[in-house]
Amino acid sequence: MSDRDTIGGNKELGQSRTMGWTGRMALVGFVLVAFGVVWVSNLLLTERYTTQTRNRAEVRQALYAGNLMSELQRNSIVPTLLSRDPVLVGALTSNDFQQTSQHLISYVDEIGAAGITLLDETGRVVAATDRALLGANNRQSPNFVDALRSNDTIFKALQLDNGAYEFSYSRRIDVNSALAGVIVVKVDLAKFEKSWASISDAVIVVNSEGNIILSTEPRWRSKSEVEALATRDAPTAIERAFQLTTDWSPDSGDTYLGGEAVMRLESRIPFRGWRMTSFTTYSSVRERVNGFLALEIMGFAILLSGAFYMTSRRAVSRAGLFQRESAELRQLNAALQREIAERQRVEKNLEVAEQTLAQSSKLAVLGEMSAAVSHELNQPLAAMKTYLAGARLLIQRKRSEEALASFGRIDDLIERMGAITKQLKSYARKGSDELQQIDLRDCVASALSMMEPQFRQGSVEIIRSLPPEPVMVDGDRVRLEQVLVNLLRNAFDASKSSEEPQIEILVTGGVLGGTQASVTVRDNGTGIEDLDTLFEPFYTTKAPGDGVGLGLAISSGIVTELGGRLMARNRPTGGAAFEMVLPLSREAQHAAE
Repeated sequence: MSDRDTIGGNKELGQSRTMGWTGRMALVGFVLVAFGVVWVSNLLLTERYTTQTRNRAEVRQALYAGNLMSELQRNSIVPTLLSRDPVLVGALTSNDFQQTSQHLISYVDEIGAAGITLLDETGRVVAATDRALLGANNRQSPNFVDALRSNDTIFKALQLDNGAYEFSYSRRIDVNSALAGVIVVKVDLAKFEKSWASISDAVIVVNSEGNIILSTEPRWRSKSEVEALATRDAPTAIERAFQLTTDWSPDSGDTYLGGEAVMRLESRIPFRGWRMTSFTTYSSVRERVNGFLALEIMGFAILLSGAFYMTSRRAVSRAGLFQRESAELRQLNAALQREIAERQRVEKNLEVAEQTLAQSSKLAVLGEMSAAVSHELNQPLAAMKTYLAGARLLIQRKRSEEALASFGRIDDLIERMGAITKQLKSYARKGSDELQQIDLRDCVASALSMMEPQFRQGSVEIIRSLPPEPVMVDGDRVRLEQVLVNLLRNAFDASKSSEEPQIEILVTGGVLGGTQASVTVRDNGTGIEDLDTLFEPFYTTKAPGDGVGLGLAISSGIVTELGGRLMARNRPTGGAAFEMVLPLSREAQHAAE
């Protein structure tokens, strides 16, 4: 061999060694880059999906609390209605209870209560939806004792022997100002525990004393949250909550159960100091992050296998390594398929859970509608009762013509109730009726006519300030009168505490450049404490049984739908002022111009 061949061989050997070291360095760099990308992706995706999981848990908890409050508020008005039921009052008066239990059973499915019980003045069960309770003596029952001490509806949460709680509303029934009996309505809150348990969350409701009164885990009831979390043998739902993260996830848990982190969310329920707490797992976060990381790893594996394929053509000895890498790639692909299938299964379960929550929201809306009907029909019914009493006296005094006039007013009120019911039936959709030109002065006069008996009885001074010319707006007369009656009723209730109650009504036209009209109702009462939440549903300052807190919310919605706005403020001299601003009709605006 010549010296030139030796030198060429050494050069090729040096180049081969240089390429070998370059390939190894490139491989090490590739692995480091892949590891860094996967690590950063895991951190970013875990944070993002954790935020999404927390948001969904907060939405679910808000729905849970809303459904719970809707059920409590819907059942709270039932004792008041049943205490005035003529069938029950007649049975207590005549001591004939043969058909009373069947009458109560007919109400259970309509109101969704767990049970209804009627007690006489001695505490004996005379009618019940559960006939096994008939004849029992509940004289010492807290529901009976507390109802006798108050003229309002009483709520009780009694702990049973098995640790569960029984929730009920009770109210005394008076006939001719004398005690006749007590009506007890049991609220079915256990159904919410069952619906919550169908989702992979642990949910508890704690009363003002810190004891768990509702829980997806039966063993937690009547314990404090600390005692419940210390329970080691919790059943399935919490055991699933323990199976959450791998070594990839950051320490983002809000609390620890059994040494594992879970997401703890707490919210306040606006009812007797109750609080709701939920524990949510991170399992869905881990599954979604693992699915994305599997795709990244598969992509890097493909690139790596391609590099091995290119290098295998230079060295036959690397063919075995390429085959092993291909087998690993197939295994990784199979694992990815399993991850994708599991993710699809979890998404289907989540869809079913969301449909269940949507149905619960519909039930909550039905509860609000029933409360709205009760509230809006209260004023015509009160006026009808006054006119009927006056007509009875007129007939006894043989003043038939004046009695016929009272009956005519009752007929007008019946038509008004029908119109209100028609409006409430279409409460969830936009009205399709065309608007008509209405004189605001006529609406004020009609509303004052309806409230006149109550004003006369309460010795309220009414001050009117009406313009001589018509104030025409486009709207629905029944709905505008409904708003004015609500405002006048609130002013009447607020001015009761004054020594000389006074209500002032001011109608103006052509405000804001001649394009809008306004109606202002002022009183000399105590004023408004919280203006921010005044127009929210179910907000009320009245005593239980006197109002459900829907009047101003409904009135604000009606005025807004007609293109106006309803505002409230406290007067410097004392009392409150409500102002309804509506756009003038087109003809009135042209006339003003």
